[in-house]
Amino acid sequence: MTSPEIPSVSVEDLPGEFDHSERPDPVRAILLDVREDDEWQLGHAPGAIHIPMVDVPARTDELDYDADVYVICRQGGRSIEVAKYLAYIGFEVVQVNGGMVAWQRIGRPLVAEGDHPAKIY
Repeated sequence: MTSPEIPSVSVEDLPGEFDHSERPDPVRAILLDVREDDEWQLGHAPGAIHIPMVDVPARTDELDYDADVYVICRQGGRSIEVAKYLAYIGFEVVQVNGGMVAWQRIGRPLVAEGDHPAKIY
């Protein structure tokens, strides 16, 4: 899912820094995962920040206005809506096409919470 007013990028073209949990200083880009808590726990990008879609308006202070914000969800529906909102309030945003399903499909690293193996679908 895409929108003409929001730039988008494929999972293959995302910065490699999102494959690692260490963050460069200063942070130039943020991968914002807007999925629900249970989806996050099953598997997420090591370098992602997790703020569920419904919590984004109350938690924008956790994001850096000077960084590019790449927004991702499971397949793209939620991320495009969050990207539109963040762009409206002044963030530089990019929506990630294909979401975490595409992330897993091409073999980018996943981490999970708890004892189970990471798996998106």
